[in-house]
Amino acid sequence: MNIYVGNLSFRMSDSELEKVFAEFGEVKSAKVITDRETGRSKGFGFVEMADASAGNEAIEKLNGNEVEGRTLRVNEARPREERPRRQF
Repeated sequence: MNIYVGNLSFRMSDSELEKVFAEFGEVKSAKVITDRETGRSKGFGFVEMADASAGNEAIEKLNGNEVEGRTLRVNEARPREERPRRQF
């Protein structure tokens, strides 16, 4: 199950994000999205849980909870929309 996590602390790393979700079950991957140019966190990320019931429990327990002083927005990730590439 793929989970979107929004409003992350800009200091949070992939491993810290994984630790937050690990208490609910096996985490396949945890990735904080960063800006390509600066390498700084964009304040959101994605977590892939091995088990859907563990993922649902994590969403239920973590959505609206505070981690590192920020109130998390946690929900099931939607598939990425196909958008035309921007021309410069």
